[in-house]
Amino acid sequence: MAGGADADRWLVVGLGNPGSRYAGNRHNVGAMAVERLATVAGVSLSRTKFKARYGTGDLEGRPVVFLVPETFMNLSGQAVSPARSFFGIPPSQILVVHDELDLAYATLRLKRGGGHAGHNGLRSIIAELGAPDFARLRVGIGRPVKPANQEIADFVLQDFGPDERAGLDELLVRSVAACRLALKDGVDRAMNTINSAS
Repeated sequence: MAGGADADRWLVVGLGNPGSRYAGNRHNVGAMAVERLATVAGVSLSRTKFKARYGTGDLEGRPVVFLVPETFMNLSGQAVSPARSFFGIPPSQILVVHDELDLAYATLRLKRGGGHAGHNGLRSIIAELGAPDFARLRVGIGRPVKPANQEIADFVLQDFGPDERAGLDELLVRSVAACRLALKDGVDRAMNTINSAS
């Protein structure tokens, strides 16, 4: 493959919307986590290609491509699919980190495959890859409580509230640890640990 295929290589993707306007939004927690993960790995996301910011390095003994799409959320697949092709990475070695309305704030769940459950970033990735068989780290952001009739789109495109921000750094630390465990032990083994911990 053009990028130099490596049977061990993983693609770790953090979903969000591009630009400073959205950087602190709940919808961007996946991008926040992968940016933090890349920093832990000593990798700069300064390269631009595939409609994304990315960098390559090693983490937990595996070569990893860290990718943050620069498309809007609903076009995320337009970044993920060409990066996957360029580096010769099978869908089974893609880990997508994303916000999850259906989990309480700060809850983490790791899963492989499944549908998009209305998440536009996942919907786009599944459509572009032609398969849902990638792994996902779901980062709980909860649903709006007050006002109860708040539109979901407004909720996810707001910054975290004060109470949430107080625990956000810890949540990102735990998200990084979960990604590292998935790389180290494999998704199936890591699921047992991560999904029983929160």
